[in-house]
Amino acid sequence: MTDEELKELVASLAIAQQETARQFQETSRQQKQTDRQLKELGIQIGGIGNKFGSFTEGMAFPSMEKILRKQFGLETISTNTKSFKGNRELELDVLGYSNGDSNKVVIVEVKSHLNEKGIEQVLKMLQEFPFFFPELAHKKRYGMIATVAASKEIKQKVAEAGLYLGIIHDEQFKLMKPKGFEPKNFDVA
Repeated sequence: MTDEELKELVASLAIAQQETARQFQETSRQQKQTDRQLKELGIQIGGIGNKFGSFTEGMAFPSMEKILRKQFGLETISTNTKSFKGNRELELDVLGYSNGDSNKVVIVEVKSHLNEKGIEQVLKMLQEFPFFFPELAHKKRYGMIATVAASKEIKQKVAEAGLYLGIIHDEQFKLMKPKGFEPKNFDVA
């Protein structure tokens, strides 16, 4: 190989290396842009999910108030109730209770699409309720899930857990009670 050929080879390798570096920088820039777009998309999807959840809650609250007043005889009903104890918090979508002869509490969690995790969440709320609401801890305590969508299997698991189930029907939530359903009183240890 002559000196001239060697110089040409080194020059072409230098040009190829510069082109490779430029392509790497372009790929890196595109990757950063893609990452930023995916992050923005994730935020938007999360926002849509939150809006749908808020929409479902907004639809559920009037129906739940009627159900809790008429079918359960509850006198006090509130939405979006929060209790803070130290650095812990319990947030309830709907809380209803009565005094006197019935002396009970019903905790309602609203879900747009119910799954097993939602059932576990309600059971945990019912368990933690006395800690967060000691003034209501002596009452009979029941749980309810209001949902737009739930599979047959999930509905069965709700009933097996002793929870009431409200399903949307004709733009109103209706209380579903399968044959033989016995609601669980969660104030019993």
